[in-house]
Amino acid sequence: MNRPLRVLVVDDSVVFRRVVSDVISADPELQLAGTAPNGNIALQKVAQLNPDVITLDLEMPELDGMGVLRRLKATHPHIRVIVFSVHSERGAAQTLEAMALGAADFLPKGADLGSVAANTAYIKDELIAKIKQFKVHVPAPQAVIRPTWRDSNKRVQRQIVAIGVSTGGPNALATLLPMLPKDIPVPIVIVQHMPPMFTRLLAERLDADSEISVVEAEAGMLLTPGTAYIAPGNYHLTVKRMGGQVFTALDQRPQENSCRPAVDVLFRSVAEVYGQAALGAILTGMGRDGLLGVQELRRHKARIIAQDKESSVVWGMPGVVVEAGLADVVVPIQNVAAEVERCLSSAIAR
Repeated sequence: MNRPLRVLVVDDSVVFRRVVSDVISADPELQLAGTAPNGNIALQKVAQLNPDVITLDLEMPELDGMGVLRRLKATHPHIRVIVFSVHSERGAAQTLEAMALGAADFLPKGADLGSVAANTAYIKDELIAKIKQFKVHVPAPQAVIRPTWRDSNKRVQRQIVAIGVSTGGPNALATLLPMLPKDIPVPIVIVQHMPPMFTRLLAERLDADSEISVVEAEAGMLLTPGTAYIAPGNYHLTVKRMGGQVFTALDQRPQENSCRPAVDVLFRSVAEVYGQAALGAILTGMGRDGLLGVQELRRHKARIIAQDKESSVVWGMPGVVVEAGLADVVVPIQNVAAEVERCLSSAIAR
């Protein structure tokens, strides 16, 4: 997409609409398509302007953001929506519900920043990058790449699944994890780029919908089969072997790829502890987090599954892995669980 992305700004606050609109208008890669003070007017503007991206406040009079998302899901599912959320438990729960309704990404509103100038800087730094991530998403049919076992006939039983995911991740995980059987014989460790509190609520939602157990990881948890451990916001998740058992560990070392938790950090530790007995999966997300970790897993002869472009909200993280020739198999998100089970049951090394 070479033309500027057209953005519709929807918010009931006049001041916030102006701040967001000014930041978008100042960027040559973006075009302000219009603004709307509530959901009803927003839907009228969508029909008139057909924007590429909508920034959407969730709490508005007449028709709120949830109502807008329900309508868009039925009429304009191709439009990418970034919701503004209140940084509270209620706001986090609302955000996860919005993403289940089709929102592609979210951003805490930053109401505590104290001034228009502070909010402008925050939006320029955070929102613009989130909008521009959709410029690289050009869905296209893609052939499934099947694994080729190049250098060993030795049979190895996989002992862990490590997953990295970002933008679009809650819905990707909501598709993948409920498809896994309760008796899956390995633990699953996950980095989803999300702030604190959001990761706990995400784990609770996924646990309610899945046969396996899904928890937000705490330090010192024994990894057990049939349980998925999601890295908590603002903490790196790693795995540590002590004696004959493996436990979770958390730390607040500096960010990697502007992320904490970071996929690279988790994948490196999985490679060190499990080697070729690991299975990695890199799913939808913006940026390059996970690439170096995947390289390390591949160096240890672990196997890698990547989500395909068509089913990804943003084909950044899986895209760089595929383009680097590091993925053994590239499949739609609906097929990832089947690939995981196939790999676990085949017990074939790379």
